[in-house]
Parts: sequence; structure tokens; C-alpha cells
Amino acid sequence: MGERAPPATQVSFENARSALTRNDSPDIHFDHGLNPYRGCEHGCIYCYARPTHSYLGLSPGLDFETRIIAKRNIAEVLARELAAPRYVPSMIAIGTVTDAYQPIERELRLTRSVLELLARCRHPLAIITKGSGMERDLDLLAPMAADRLAAVYVTITTLDARLARVLEPRAAAPYRRLATVRRLAEAGVPVGVSVAPQIPFLNDDMEQVLAAAREAGAATAFYTVLRLPWELSPLFRQWLELHYPQRAHRVLARIQEMRGGRDYDSRFSVRMKGSGTWADLIHQRFQTACRRLGLNRERADLDASRFLRGEASGQTSLF
Repeated sequence: MGERAPPATQVSFENARSALTRNDSPDIHFDHGLNPYRGCEHGCIYCYARPTHSYLGLSPGLDFETRIIAKRNIAEVLARELAAPRYVPSMIAIGTVTDAYQPIERELRLTRSVLELLARCRHPLAIITKGSGMERDLDLLAPMAADRLAAVYVTITTLDARLARVLEPRAAAPYRRLATVRRLAEAGVPVGVSVAPQIPFLNDDMEQVLAAAREAGAATAFYTVLRLPWELSPLFRQWLELHYPQRAHRVLARIQEMRGGRDYDSRFSVRMKGSGTWADLIHQRFQTACRRLGLNRERADLDASRFLRGEASGQTSLF
């Protein structure tokens, strides 16, 4: 029997009341995040954003992957926020919760509309994605990068194609993401790699991922460890028992060891990296590999000083 086809994606629309959210990640230094979509077709089982679908009365499981809410007015709302006199320009990170380059973006082009606005305003941005579709927008990103206004981080969780197929079933394959890293670097766009999340006894090829990304042109890297907030915990446990029953107990025991005996620790200081011996080991491995490969010697220094507020409001200067 062949593989079962994925369920059809349903898209509904909502009007964004605010385009920008506050950053909660200590790894990429930015003040604001922006996400054109709720839910994500990539279907990554580890996605910490899954419980947000519960806020809408939808399931964090299949609904999160197949019932996507598109913020159809995202560029218009962002333009109003950028044009506000109180707004202080600083880097905006796109795709911090759900991927801005999931398949529906090919049709709706909401992310594209945001990039066009930020390019006009000369506003710095960073993108975090697993989607090779972002290559479509190199015509915008390359000139922005030349003016120190853009950087991209590509998430590569593992090089193991079989693991990636079950872990991230509808995301671009690992080799395809490496090709995206290469294209970005060749176009002069500062590119980094996110080796996230680290899951004990599953994606144990961190060093190989970092080496492959470096060879493709990545200059920076960061990682997080798996976190299982709220409804995500039973979903991930069920997935583990289905795909890796022999090691499920060991995986969960190590996750809990890094989370103070729980599946999730929401404290800001530890929720990204965990704590304890196992978390320290992952950190040491990451730092050692980065030093050996020459990663993170310099980070993209984006420039917010040339922001054109008038381009957001449509009131451009004559001088």
C-alpha cells in the first residue's frame, strides 16, 4: 500500500488587530515577532504552537495542520503600526510561531506583502523558516541584505530523511533546506541555521547538521530543546509510542530531566534550553561544534537607522 495522502487543507481568514507580538526568545535578538498564519501545514509533531489552536475551539492535532487561519490584512495593520509616531524601529522576526512559508503562502502571498512593505520602509527583518518557498522572495531579500536590512534562519532539525518524514511530514526535506541555505548565501543574504528542537535519543546528529549547514554557507547557529506545553504533551507521547515505542520511555525521561521532572517548565530562563546535566551536555556539544566550525564568530548587524516612516503611511517626503 502507498502512503496515505495528507488531509485537504482548509483556509479561513481573520482580520489581524495587531501585526506585531513581543519576542520571547533569547536566541534571536529582536523585539517584535510577526506571523501571517495561525496553524501550520508542515505538521511538525513537536510544534509548541499547537495548543494555540485550542484558543479557537479547534484541535491542536489535525486541525492545527489542516485548518489554517490567514491574517488577510496583515500588511495593512503592520503599515499602521509602523506609521505610528510612537513606534521605534527595531528588527522584526517573521515566522516566530508558525511558518510564514508554509505551502498556502504560494497562493495567498501574505508574507510577500509584508516583505514588500518592509522593503519600502527600509525596516530590518529576520525570517525563521523550514520552507524552501522563501527563495521566491530573494528579489526582495537580496537587495535588503546588501543594505543590512535582512537575515534568514533556516531550521534543520536532522539530516535523517526518514526521521524528518515522520517528525516534520510536510516540511521541505533536509537536503532541500540545505539547498536553500546555499542559495541564500550565494545571494549575499546573511543566513544561519536553527538546529531545533533537540530531542534526546531522536535527532542525535546535531554536529552533522551544523557541519552541513556551515559547508552550505551558514555563518550562525542556535538551538532549543524540546518543550511540551499543555495539549502538546499527550500528542507527542502518542506519536512516540506509534513511531519509536522501544525508546519512548528513555526520550520522555530525558525531557523531564531537563524540565525539573515535568514535561514543561515555563520559566523564561530555562524554557528554551532546559536545565540539568542533560541540558548542559547538549549545550557543550553545540558550543564545541560551533567553535570547531567557526560558527557564531559574527552575527548579522542589521541597521534600523534608515527607517522611512513615511513609506508606511504613504506620505513620502519630496526632499
